[in-house]
Amino acid sequence: MVFAVRFFDKIKVDDPVGATSVHLGCGIFGTLCVGLFAQEGATSLSTANGLFYGGGFGLLGVQILGIVAIGVFSFVSSGLVWLVLKHTVGIRVSREEEIQGLDIGEHGNMAYPDFALVTEDLEEDVIPAAVPFAAAIVPRETAISVENSVPVEHHETRGAKITKVTILTNQNKFSQLQEALDTLGITGLTVTNVFGYGAQKGHPLYFRGNPIASRLLPKVKIDIVICKVPVETLVKTVQETLYTGHYGDGKLFIYDVEDVIKIRTGERGYDALQDEETEGA
Repeated sequence: MVFAVRFFDKIKVDDPVGATSVHLGCGIFGTLCVGLFAQEGATSLSTANGLFYGGGFGLLGVQILGIVAIGVFSFVSSGLVWLVLKHTVGIRVSREEEIQGLDIGEHGNMAYPDFALVTEDLEEDVIPAAVPFAAAIVPRETAISVENSVPVEHHETRGAKITKVTILTNQNKFSQLQEALDTLGITGLTVTNVFGYGAQKGHPLYFRGNPIASRLLPKVKIDIVICKVPVETLVKTVQETLYTGHYGDGKLFIYDVEDVIKIRTGERGYDALQDEETEGA
């Protein structure tokens, strides 16, 4: 099964739950095992021995022929069905439904809530190598170079006001919002998958065809801490990006932050929010 998963990933076949690997891969393997390990006997359903029990290639050949016959029939028949559907009712959903999830759009229910958010631009080889949990502690100056590091006891916040902004909105707007925040120079944010509802009173959910009381909708929560970008500039950008005029566009919550401390350098306040390669928020 692991080989099948890697193979389909390699040829870029979209199978997020591994159904093809489990049902097709394991189904073929199990069918071949009959031709290899079957034993003829009173307590067995087999009327012939497999290859490994002196039966030769006869039973194995029958199993292989069955795999090929079923595969050809399934491919041709399902291909014709999908071709008819494509040219009649269509087989593609809208971009919004695809991002939100077909469990809601097609079945009125939510499943797999722990899947990561979908973004439009997925880059490969951007995940850093795993770092051992018990990595040795090294001095701050030699771990990662720090420019203009200020001792904690001599730190000044420069009088900058620090603000936390929390945004709650629909998941299908996340990519657009992320791009808009990048244009403002915001270099850090925290994203969480959450469930909830507002004035729209959520989405009706069903269990085995029966309605249940839950009204929770999948949402995305974005937390941002800023001190350089004006709050009203951020608010205006978020409103312009998320606005559709319908229920569920979302809300912003604005809080005052007492202090920020960067663990690696000991910097606080304004300095702790600045990126060393590009200016932070």
